[in-house]
Amino acid sequence: MPLPKASSWRRYRLIFFIVLALAFLLVVGQTTLISRSQGYDQLQQRSGADLNRYLLSLQQKLDRYKDLPALLSSHSILINALQKPEDEFLKGQASVYLEHVNNSINAADVYIMNREGTAIAASNWAEARSFVGKNYGFRPYFKDAIQGKSGRYFALGTVSKRRGYYFSYPVYERSQIIGVVVVKIDLNEIESDWTDPDLDILVTDEDGVIFISTREDWKFRTLQPLSQGDIQRIAESLRYGDHQLTALDIISQRPREKGGTLITLVDGTRINNKALDGIKTREFLQQSRELEDSGLTVVVLASTQPVKLRMFYSALTTGFIFVAMVLLVLFLSTRQRITRERARFKLLETQALEENEKRVRAIIDNTQAGLITLDAQGRIESMNIMAEKLFGYSEESIRFQYFSKLLSQADRALCWQHLTASDQDRLDELFTEASGLRCDGSAFPIELIIGHMDYGSIKRFIVTIHDITQRKLYEEELQHARDLLEHRVVERTADLTDANLRLTEEVENHKHTQNELIQTAKLAVLGQMSAGINHELNQPLTAIRTYADNARAFIDRGKVETAEKNLNEISLLTERMAKIIHPLKEFSRKTSGRPEPVCLKTVHDGAMSVMYGRLSKTDAEINWPQGLDQVYVMGDTVRLEQVLVNLISNALQAMENEPRQQVDICVVAQSDWIGLQVRDYGPGVPEQDLNRVFEPFYTTKKAGQGLGLGLSISHRIIESMGGRLSVSNHAEVGAVFEISLPSAQAPDNVSGKTIG
Repeated sequence: MPLPKASSWRRYRLIFFIVLALAFLLVVGQTTLISRSQGYDQLQQRSGADLNRYLLSLQQKLDRYKDLPALLSSHSILINALQKPEDEFLKGQASVYLEHVNNSINAADVYIMNREGTAIAASNWAEARSFVGKNYGFRPYFKDAIQGKSGRYFALGTVSKRRGYYFSYPVYERSQIIGVVVVKIDLNEIESDWTDPDLDILVTDEDGVIFISTREDWKFRTLQPLSQGDIQRIAESLRYGDHQLTALDIISQRPREKGGTLITLVDGTRINNKALDGIKTREFLQQSRELEDSGLTVVVLASTQPVKLRMFYSALTTGFIFVAMVLLVLFLSTRQRITRERARFKLLETQALEENEKRVRAIIDNTQAGLITLDAQGRIESMNIMAEKLFGYSEESIRFQYFSKLLSQADRALCWQHLTASDQDRLDELFTEASGLRCDGSAFPIELIIGHMDYGSIKRFIVTIHDITQRKLYEEELQHARDLLEHRVVERTADLTDANLRLTEEVENHKHTQNELIQTAKLAVLGQMSAGINHELNQPLTAIRTYADNARAFIDRGKVETAEKNLNEISLLTERMAKIIHPLKEFSRKTSGRPEPVCLKTVHDGAMSVMYGRLSKTDAEINWPQGLDQVYVMGDTVRLEQVLVNLISNALQAMENEPRQQVDICVVAQSDWIGLQVRDYGPGVPEQDLNRVFEPFYTTKKAGQGLGLGLSISHRIIESMGGRLSVSNHAEVGAVFEISLPSAQAPDNVSGKTIG
């Protein structure tokens, strides 16, 4: 076949490239149109979802406040202020109440107006922009409310100049409207929450005026030009102050068949209130929905720039794919060469596999585990040297015999079930312990693993065998040691149980002994009190005897009134004797031991009653803090009184030879704890004995003054109440004993507070 001329080749090549270029343009163009349609559909769906979300957020904001005016309209303070507008006190009371309400609901302003539209009370009464005295009768929300309807209205505040949405409701008195209550809310926070670089959000009123916008330069502009009459009407209502309600510079509008409108407008971006040089236009997809019962419309303008970028990238991707397909044709031309290279590589691979098989066989023969290969029916095909040593058979003598010959009768069923199972039911690998049989009939324990070894469609099994005779011996020894250990643990547990029972019995006995010691210490203190109480009782008894004798004489003489006075004196003296004896009964009784809120004033009264007889014989001074009736701790009144009596008695004994006998008691609040400090002015406690003070039988007293059990018992008493008793020397002079107990709340029937 003759070769074509060079000019013909050039002509054919030129035609080929022209056809290729036309196909490229057709494919890229069609892809761009499809991408444009899909991009606008997705943009419409996404912006529609955003529109619903922003509409819902605005609806929720308004719904939070819409019913507040109706709620406030029935309040007596506001009704009284409207009924008596000349009463400044009532109006001031109403303003303070509205201020409190406004702070609670976080609105912009709350105020009430009389029937003429003049605000008589407002939440901002104390501010420079106060609404009080201002007339808003021209506002539509006032006109709606004064006619008995709830009003809604958006406008700029005439005083604050801030955008607000107004809710109004009439105030009734006996079915007569006497005023209007208004709640104004600030919508700036909604505007600040609407942030999307590719989406502009607008909220317009019923006239199409934009009063909320994510674009600052679009506020107080309109989507469509307003008629002169509408402009005049809006200006008279002072709805938007002195703002010029000019329309946005919309160049074109094209409704889409699937919804929404494509609009092109002049971008009004300004810097320092000066327009940028040149004209810049932007295209948006506009969608809008009205907010029910509000007269508001939420509009979203989604920038079409992402759609244009998608069209660009689609065209770029399509072009890339087209070029890649052309290159693929060139790639196929080299496939024959690659096929030849693959054949050569396969030959080299076969040679490498043969070498590798020899190497693997050497490894198998020298491994320490027995390896046996089986065919699909479970017959032996090969076995390595280690398997021959384990079972005593040579590979030639046992080849083509069933593998079960090498296992004991009990283990053959499990292995045979695994070998004959279907591919779906068979496990990937069987791992078990079994008993192997040597050629001489002796059995030995083995670890058996049967796995798959497939060559394409040919099924094979490989068996790995380990002799575990030595491991079984170790396991038997370990089990024997474990049994011996468990036996020893049982014996030791029994010993510990007996010891624990004995220890529990000793603890119970110790608690009983401790309680008896506490009661004995209390009775010892009562013995010390008896002498003073006897002295106190002798005087009232002598007086009672005298009054009784005199009363008998007065009765004989007919002086009944004088005799009645003597009998009254006898009654008072018996009450005094009962009060003297009462501390003995309270102090000697046993306590329940359950912690409960205890007032320190009660503890003070009980302790001082017990110490009365002793203090009357000395010049000692006991200083208690003020406000004890407001301090409560968790504890037991009787036990706490006993501890304080013991500490005060020890303090007085420590100061017997001191010229200044004074005990200072103070209360210290420590987080959830209350500290009660008892300080004396004696010689203090030797530093080396500070850690021994609370030990039983430790004492620094003279012989006959005590056994040294008081502080030890007191320490245990405070610990039993969940507290602490500590001792330290004061920086100046004397010792300080501190009782720390958990703070408590006063009971419901007692007025007081907890310090802590």
